[in-house]
Amino acid sequence: MHKHEIKVLNALKDGKKRELCELSKITKLPEASVSYAISMLAEKKFVDIEEKELTEIKLSDEAREYIKKGFPERRLLNLIKEKEISLKQARKELGNEIQIALTWARKLNLATISSGKIKITATGRQFLKKSLPHEEMLFLISKGKIPKDKIKALKELEKRASLIELKKRKKLFAKITNAGLSVLKKGTREEVSQLNTEMIKTGKWKNLVFRKYDVKAEAGSIYPGKRHFVRQAEDYARKIWLEMGFKEMTGSLIQTAFWNFDALFTAQDHPVREMQDTFYVKGKGELPKKELVERVKRMHEEGGHGSKGWNYKWSADEAKKLVMRTHTTCLSAITLASLDIKKDLPAKYFAIGRCFRNETVDWSHSFEFNQFEGIVVDKNANFRHLLGYLKQFFKKMKLKARFRPAYFPYTYFSTEMEIFHPAQKQWIELGGAGIFRPEVVVPLLGEDIPVLAWGPGLDRIMMDYYKINDLRELYKNDIQKLRQSKKWLMG
Repeated sequence: MHKHEIKVLNALKDGKKRELCELSKITKLPEASVSYAISMLAEKKFVDIEEKELTEIKLSDEAREYIKKGFPERRLLNLIKEKEISLKQARKELGNEIQIALTWARKLNLATISSGKIKITATGRQFLKKSLPHEEMLFLISKGKIPKDKIKALKELEKRASLIELKKRKKLFAKITNAGLSVLKKGTREEVSQLNTEMIKTGKWKNLVFRKYDVKAEAGSIYPGKRHFVRQAEDYARKIWLEMGFKEMTGSLIQTAFWNFDALFTAQDHPVREMQDTFYVKGKGELPKKELVERVKRMHEEGGHGSKGWNYKWSADEAKKLVMRTHTTCLSAITLASLDIKKDLPAKYFAIGRCFRNETVDWSHSFEFNQFEGIVVDKNANFRHLLGYLKQFFKKMKLKARFRPAYFPYTYFSTEMEIFHPAQKQWIELGGAGIFRPEVVVPLLGEDIPVLAWGPGLDRIMMDYYKINDLRELYKNDIQKLRQSKKWLMG
């Protein structure tokens, strides 16, 4: 018998059932060694093994902060319990958490919003005197006591953005059998697992008992290096566009509002530019050459080429603000502005990159996502060419796609792309495509030339392929998930 097995048997001789980590402490052996010893003893019928699956709950820093100062919706309730307040005042008090507070206040019917005023409801008044559902669950988790009747509420809390993480873990227990006790009484003899030079020279090997090897036993897992599964998907999409003759666009994750919004004819007072939708960065950026800025400014203020513009005073200071890019379309705008109509056309470009939006995080939304972008600049290009490029891409991705008429602010004609989900047997919205409007093209290129454009998300394609049900799993550094993920073989 191996010396580790003897140590484990002696640790169990009192007849008590002991857990793996407890046996590790008693025997002063690593858990891996104890686990192997237990499995060998179980094969010999000297111990009985029992496995229990436990769920571990880990609180995030955000959850711990909520325990200290209260959930955003609770703090909103406290603000409006005496009288209604304006949305502006609530935003001032709660800062970036205002969106979370309003979302859950609506879901739980705690407050109503009308004419820019937030008012407490009868349900909200009831919760002034008792805990909100998520407050109660966080309190129970922090105390380490969760009754069985609260399991459903726990799963509901898990859906809430980044508060808790549930991990299933198996615990191994061992208990000595009568056969094991009998062996201990008779006395155990240590088996030797390795024959060395000294044993042979001295002849000591003649008096030793050598351990038998099980050639059918499972070997340990090997985890060689591999590319992240998200990177594999991105690289495959990149390969398709390169094979179709496109050049790749790259650029900074931080852009000026000029390239992210203004160059794409997004008005400076448009709601999408507010802080609850966009991540702003401290400081100001540099605007491009004066002639280009003037053309964009003039299109916003006065219009042209059949457009009336936005009829407001355009601000250079607003355009200099720095943002985490909300789409890779800003790279298309930068590329268009760099093209020489006489030398560079026709032109085909694509980009695959990370984008950021100030979203409330849940299973289907994240504040970061992957987008693939493309433009074709050609005087002879038309809408049928656009559909042709996209159909070819989806065909190479082994995806069934369809296109529906749609509206997007800086393209016309426009279409919504959808892919078929074979497991759910339904069509899933993927993103938009169309022909850039003259308000975008003319200031950047100098002429109204057809520019085919598309910018769908890549994450939903990856979620389907890797059977991921929660978008957040794409961005977690879960080593086990990375090890188990299959290779991207869509092509």
